[in-house]
Amino acid sequence: MPLAGDVLTRLSATLLERRNADPADSYVARLYARGPDAILKKIGEESAELIMASKDGQLDPIVYEAADVVFHIMALLAFHGLSIDDVRRELARREGVSGIAEKQARQAG
Repeated sequence: MPLAGDVLTRLSATLLERRNADPADSYVARLYARGPDAILKKIGEESAELIMASKDGQLDPIVYEAADVVFHIMALLAFHGLSIDDVRRELARREGVSGIAEKQARQAG
């Protein structure tokens, strides 16, 4: 099975490509055509479904809903011309830094 990073990299590239696709042929292109509010609404809906799956405690639905949340977050990134690599760089920057210190630095800056 391929590494998750490889899957995320391929998905990120596909989502960036879909910015130029025909909304009649692509769910993502249709979502992009509706604008960022539509993408944000989907992230909210999928996040709520993840919360409910977690409260139910069934592992497979948690994974399915988490995948939906990640997918729609990545779609939002691509809408703005960003990719999962931008998120990876930010996480790498934060690695080894206290979460409290990192948050304080963002608030100060």
